[in-house]
Amino acid sequence: MTSISFDDFLKIDIRVGTIIEVQPFPEARKPAWKLMVDFGCEFGIKKSSAQITDLYTSDDLIGRQVTCVVNLAPRQIGPFISEVLTLGFLDIQENVVLVEPERQIPNGSRLF
Repeated sequence: MTSISFDDFLKIDIRVGTIIEVQPFPEARKPAWKLMVDFGCEFGIKKSSAQITDLYTSDDLIGRQVTCVVNLAPRQIGPFISEVLTLGFLDIQENVVLVEPERQIPNGSRLF
């Protein structure tokens, strides 16, 4: 494992947002959802592609708070541009489990 400095860690901007819209993403190579995530007044609404269809339906996702890296360069995924990276862990079956705060917090709050 490569160590990074604390200053390197501070360069990664991880914020919380609320999923406000979910759309199917049939063009993706692996099953995925197109997410619209509201990060509040400072950051606004950003798009993300997330391969989380095994554990989460669109109804499960609407209104859910998630954590995302907001300062990565946008990434073209087929016809879709993903603006933020939605964070998760693989479970024992290798399904992505979302990282989310254990209680409601203001959209746009930074992880520290």
